[in-house]
Amino acid sequence: MSVAVDDDLWSAIGDPTRRRMVDLLLASGDATATSLSAQLPVSRQAIAKHLAVLEEVGLVEPVRVGREVRYRALGAQLRDTASERKKEIQAKIDALNT
Repeated sequence: MSVAVDDDLWSAIGDPTRRRMVDLLLASGDATATSLSAQLPVSRQAIAKHLAVLEEVGLVEPVRVGREVRYRALGAQLRDTASERKKEIQAKIDALNT
């Protein structure tokens, strides 16, 4: 994963609202922007903008179901990035201990 992509992903997930949205999607499987806005203290329009950011970095995927667009979290992208970051941090810790 490139540094720019990595930075974009951590920047996206660094926002508390987006982090909560990913948590809700992981817990529920999928949701619409409207159903997410009912669970968070932001407007449906703000949710839609946050979902666009999360989609851009590969953390959510829109799925059209009839007239609705439902979003689901793509945990693999976050898991892979976190795993790579963990390795980098561990290498730095190991270097400090030598």
